[in-house]
Amino acid sequence: MSPSADTAAPAPTSGPPLAPLIAAQLKFLLSNPNLPVKLGQIWSGCRNGRYADRFTLAIPFCLDYVYWDFLYNALYPKVAPDVVFGPGDEGFQPLVDYDDAGNGGKSCLAQWDFRDPRGLLNLVEELRLLYIEYQKKQVAEVDDTRLKFEVDTVLAKEGIEVCMVSSTDRPDEVKFAVPLLDLDLKQLVPGCPWKFPQKIHLQAIFPVSRSYSSVPSAPRLKLISTPEMKSFFSVDAVKLPAWVDGMCMAEYILALEDDLKNQVVEASASIGSRRRFIEALAPAFGRPLEADPILCRKATVLSISGIFTFLVHFIIPLQFPKQQPILTLQSCQHCNSQGIPITSTQINDYPWSPRWDAPEMVERIYDFLADECQNFKKFCSDGVPQIK
Repeated sequence: MSPSADTAAPAPTSGPPLAPLIAAQLKFLLSNPNLPVKLGQIWSGCRNGRYADRFTLAIPFCLDYVYWDFLYNALYPKVAPDVVFGPGDEGFQPLVDYDDAGNGGKSCLAQWDFRDPRGLLNLVEELRLLYIEYQKKQVAEVDDTRLKFEVDTVLAKEGIEVCMVSSTDRPDEVKFAVPLLDLDLKQLVPGCPWKFPQKIHLQAIFPVSRSYSSVPSAPRLKLISTPEMKSFFSVDAVKLPAWVDGMCMAEYILALEDDLKNQVVEASASIGSRRRFIEALAPAFGRPLEADPILCRKATVLSISGIFTFLVHFIIPLQFPKQQPILTLQSCQHCNSQGIPITSTQINDYPWSPRWDAPEMVERIYDFLADECQNFKKFCSDGVPQIK
């Protein structure tokens, strides 16, 4: 199961287009919001073929990706594809297991309909669910008492995924991916543009210990969220509870979720505080030229001092008002040698207190900028190329 989740899938190669029937199924799969699959390499099974008919898909699994090849035949596009699984998964034979259990007729392949654009999506979802169960069985066979207990007590939680992590230079490990907080985050952020469901997971990696130890080593713990969620709530800023000797993961998850839920609710309330700050800009600076209307993380105002006109860009942190906005000044009248408007460095050394109300915060910033803009004006004048 490599590469890691942070590694981008291979870029599609230039070549012949996919056969129309195959392309329709792939397009439907990639547009599905609940399973963010990535498209890798596309190629043709025939030299100088008119159409490409096979591709690599990066399938999300256990906060990582598994890379599977889907092999259609452009000469027979109505036929379901073959699937080649990744190295190290030779034991994963889902169709053989289906037949042995007498469930072969239940597979979507048994009712394959080339006219249904959902065919490939149904196949990927089916294989992914079977792969999750396959990995659970692999972990259940590990000769480690502590891990057997964790598996028996935690895997009943809906949505948990687990896998073996083997390495040539260190002992085997077992990775758990535990979904946290059964909250509809879209309701906490009305109007948010998120295309996919936003989730927070706990990643817990346990070393496999085949010898009895009275004090098993603590797992490596990390919070991971979907990338878009970082604009609303940063899991990197969350301080994880300590793992106490003798603790099990079911106990740890309960404590973590209680703490995390409070922080997410606070993050939602912080949007209101940032919005009030942006609204308070208007009396002092005039109505903002631009502002983030949903998460309220950015705003820009036009300011004038004498004949000097400049923009003030506000970057409002997630931890507002505990952390103050970062200001950047941009001249409307001075450009550098590349023709780019001159901007200041980021400014956050102005008077600030999180206890002030929004109008006072803005008033203090306005007073600060009345002096600072003169320094910025001189900086701009000194930085303008002289015409000889």
